[in-house]
Parts: sequence; C-alpha cells; structure tokens
Amino acid sequence: MTEVMHSQDFTKPDGRALTLYGLRPIEVTSDIPSPSPEPVDARPVMRWHPLRGEWVMYAAHRLGRTFLPPPEYNPLAPTSDPEHPTELPRGTYDLAVFQNRFPSLTLTAPAPEPGPAETRAGVGACEVVVFSQDAGGRLCDLTDAQMDLLLQVWADRTTRLAATGKVHSVLAFENRGVEVGVTLHHPHGQIYAYDHVPSVQAAMLRSAEAYHANLGRPWLADFVPEERADGARIVRDDVAALSVVPPFARYTYETWVLPARPVSLLSELTAPERASFARVLRDALRRLDGLFGGRMPYLMTVHQAPVDEPHPAFPLHVEIYPYLRAPGRMKYLAGTEQGAGEFANDKFPEVAAQELREVSLAPLES
Repeated sequence: MTEVMHSQDFTKPDGRALTLYGLRPIEVTSDIPSPSPEPVDARPVMRWHPLRGEWVMYAAHRLGRTFLPPPEYNPLAPTSDPEHPTELPRGTYDLAVFQNRFPSLTLTAPAPEPGPAETRAGVGACEVVVFSQDAGGRLCDLTDAQMDLLLQVWADRTTRLAATGKVHSVLAFENRGVEVGVTLHHPHGQIYAYDHVPSVQAAMLRSAEAYHANLGRPWLADFVPEERADGARIVRDDVAALSVVPPFARYTYETWVLPARPVSLLSELTAPERASFARVLRDALRRLDGLFGGRMPYLMTVHQAPVDEPHPAFPLHVEIYPYLRAPGRMKYLAGTEQGAGEFANDKFPEVAAQELREVSLAPLES
C-alpha cells in the first residue's frame, strides 16, 4: 500500500523553519516552541585544504550546543512545560524536521575576513530530523510505514534544499551512540546540504560515471545481479531492494541497502520500490542491534547524486558503518585508516554477512 505523506510548515519564535510530517493529517495542540526566542549568531566559514583537495568547516558558535542533557531537559521531545520550551510542539505527527540551532553551514552565511588559507563563507544548510516522539526509541523501532515516510521526508528535504539554488549536494545521516560522538540520545538524524560536491561524493561520481562510460550501463546494474548470483554477502533480498555486506567492506559488519533498479535519487523510487527499501533498511538496523544483544553504535549515510544537474550514473544507496567489530570491541580508525585512507578489516564480508543473516529477529509491528 502506498503511504501518503502529510506535512505542515511552521516558523519558530527565533525564525527557524520547522516541518512536521505524518501518515495522518498533522494536528498541533500547543504553541510552536524554541529553546530560546533569540537566533544564534551563526557565521560559519570554510577553508580549503590544498593537499587533500577538500573544504574544512569552521563554526565557533557550535561550542555552546546542547551536550548530553538529562532526560527532563531533552530538547528533541515535545514541550511538556511551556516555561522550558524544547524544539517540538505537542500534537499528532510522526517525524519532524527543523533548522539546526547550531549549524555548521547556513544559506545566509556572511562573507568572512580573509584567512591564512583560501577562505569563503560556509554556505549550505543543516537540518535536524527527529524520527519519533519516543525519546527512548530507535530508528528501527519505526513501523514499515513510518520508515517509508522517512524515505519520503529525506526525498522531500532534498528537493526543497535543491530548490534554493545554492545547494549542490545533500547528505542525510544518523550518528548513533556516544561512541560516535552523539550529544543527544533521542532518536534523530541530520541533513547537511552543501554548496559544492564534497570529496567523498565527488569520488563516487567520478568512478560511477567512468564505469558507465566504459560499459554503457550503471554500476548497480551489474553489482546487484553479481551479488545475487554469489549470494554469500546478501543479508536480505526483498526483490525491489536488498541489503549486503559489500565485498569491499571497510568495517567488519558494514551493511549497504540498495535498490534493485539503478536510480540516483530517493525521489526516483516508485512507491513499491520505496516500501521495499524501507523494509530492508529497517531489517538491516534491527540485525545490527541483535548481533551482540544491544544497541550497535553506528554511522548511517544516505548517498544520493549531486542535485546541481542530473547524474544518472550515480548509485543511490545507504551505507551503515557499525562501530563494534566484536562484543565490547570498538573499530577505531588508526594510523593506516586516518593517515592513508586504507582500511584494515578483521573479518571477511562473507563471514560477517552469514552472522547477520543468522540473527534471530522477534516480530515487530509493520
């Protein structure tokens, strides 16, 4: 069944935008809050790294952002006490997106003073995506319908940010666990929109376009059939989408979620393809939590094509990097990873995929 997305836009007291999304019409039963009525004076700056060929963001105002508050001061929960407003109102909705109060990039970043390196304004956008009103929940606790809604939300934000005319690339991601630097436990993710194509996406695009130019077809058009024919690294195959531990996995239980049909943006998925993608993504996250019997710390990134122009060769996919390589054993990025960009993995992907397939999952509401 096609899930219908409902949404409603609001403006916070400090001028930031808020959008509420739901599977049913939105109902707000309180004022639209903000932790402070005054906007943060954000003046992000970017400096060019001449040897790595990439931009570095500087945002001094972020030193004052919220850091691991007690549950009663959770800024991502709906406001319960008007005297202590949070970021979200009370009401009926499933997900919320608002402009980050402490952004690393803004669409209105002023021109900076000249610096010691090539310097320019930190132009872009930073948004927070709140996955649920349940402060103790997980992304994988969403129903299949809510996960489908999240995919629509990511697609909607990508389209909206591209429409500003200042954005060339959009990255949605989730950091989970204090091990990866999370400062708020409430289930949420972020969206960064850049006025350029970052180095990782630029490298992906170059490789994907070279593959397409050489063979006349997208990389995914070959990768998916090859993985299905081998079978050893597939975690779940849902026909229109699948999850795999890629044969070149850098992290021990690294998992990718892919559409079976090559597309470059979430908005290009059909409704049935999106529903399949949602089921597989939810399943992949649940398996990672079930692997060692606790919440797996991870970084999840949603890779879409740059939005400056059509890039049909770029492969839409989600990459999940789990930070435990064994129970209680973190995967730290050491000398070869940080210094050379060459990862060392303790386990072959085929073995990791088998372990993930064997995780026992209790039925959940769908």
